[in-house]
Amino acid sequence: MLIGQLLSYSAMIEDKNVTWMPSYGPEMRGGTANCSVVIDDIPIGSPVVDKPTEVIAMNIPSLLKFENDIIPNGILVLNTSVIDREPVRKDLKIIKVDANKIADELGNLKTANMVVMGAYIEASGAVSLENVKKALEKKLTGSKADLIDINIQALKKGMEAAREQLA
Repeated sequence: MLIGQLLSYSAMIEDKNVTWMPSYGPEMRGGTANCSVVIDDIPIGSPVVDKPTEVIAMNIPSLLKFENDIIPNGILVLNTSVIDREPVRKDLKIIKVDANKIADELGNLKTANMVVMGAYIEASGAVSLENVKKALEKKLTGSKADLIDINIQALKKGMEAAREQLA
């Protein structure tokens, strides 16, 4: 959810049109959750996404649920720390990131989502790192402000991981 919120905030900073729609599984706490983010230069008619251009899969249930929906030649970013299987589709740009390992090396396992987000923004170009930094500053306030620097480091590591695969 944080990735979706930060993408949305970053896109708004860039004066783009945005929708963010969270979806929680019936289990709520501890269950699967996802969100749809639509970013465009033109007004958005609906926040509903049937055929996403990109998907970030943080776990196996997300890979299984969303892989088949991605448009051909779309982007699939995988957290390979948790996803131990290969995607079925061969017509996608697949970015694999060992996000938990990278986050652990940074000293904060909770930044794994920012590692994956960094890989996503490098692969998609959806928003700029500079505007994600601004969004982090808006989102992480008070006692959480101390986490901004480590999250930016995690974003940069994710971008590096994706850049190596895209080269």
